[in-house]
Amino acid sequence: MRPSLESLRVLEACVSAGSFARAAERLFLTPAAVSLRIRTLEAELGQPLFIRAGRRVVPTAAASVLANRVREALTGIGEALAEFQAATPPLRLTAPPTFASRWLAPRLARYPAPEASVIEVDVSAEIRDTGAFDVAIRTGRGGWAGLEEYRLAPVEVTPMLSPSLLGTRKLAAPQALADFALLPHPDWQQWFKEAQCATPQALRFLAVDYPTHELDANAALAGVGVALLSPSLFRPLLTEGRLIAPFPYVLSGPAWHFALIRSNDAREAPRQLCAWLCEQAREVA
Repeated sequence: MRPSLESLRVLEACVSAGSFARAAERLFLTPAAVSLRIRTLEAELGQPLFIRAGRRVVPTAAASVLANRVREALTGIGEALAEFQAATPPLRLTAPPTFASRWLAPRLARYPAPEASVIEVDVSAEIRDTGAFDVAIRTGRGGWAGLEEYRLAPVEVTPMLSPSLLGTRKLAAPQALADFALLPHPDWQQWFKEAQCATPQALRFLAVDYPTHELDANAALAGVGVALLSPSLFRPLLTEGRLIAPFPYVLSGPAWHFALIRSNDAREAPRQLCAWLCEQAREVA
């Protein structure tokens, strides 16, 4: 019977460590488990591997030779894996929190990536060092120095609130929002302008300014107030009736969601991912 690689690894650890107890610590096993593995290995090989003298165990000459060969083999396996991973480095993708959870996560698993390739996702709203990513999804008006831009979709927002907050009241016109607490957002005034309505003088804003739209949405779901949210990113909440968008006026742009890569990056993998992201954005539109 050919012993398993795991059993041979335990043998190598026991010979290298000089005791079953120290080998168990290295392998994160119990000493009893190591001892059982060695007894099983001895039965499979048909000869003893250690000479037991009281509490001490000494490897036989044949066991020492075998352990050295196993160590060489394990080193070779480690080097082969390192070479393989170096040849196919992960594609590093960074995206803002809400876009990552609401838009990217439901789609990225369908990306037809080449076999054995891996996409690492970093959730961040900042560009930071351009060497820290291969593809970045960011929101703005464009014009990032040193970066090639792929337009995905315009940033859209409209008021949304929980049906429980609305209750029996009616929102016949945007001015009626003055009767509700609003979650802070820099585009409220521009939304009223887009809705061809003067900004009401008596608007009430909550004292808490959440750092992400996801948190704004959670607050709206809890009935805390009215949030200015993207109807495309939060469409499932509208479809399920957990939030309602009472007005047809949607502020679109001037900011866009962009996929960005370094201008000097000539590799195909980042460009293929950007092209696929653009396809996904067109399907949504």
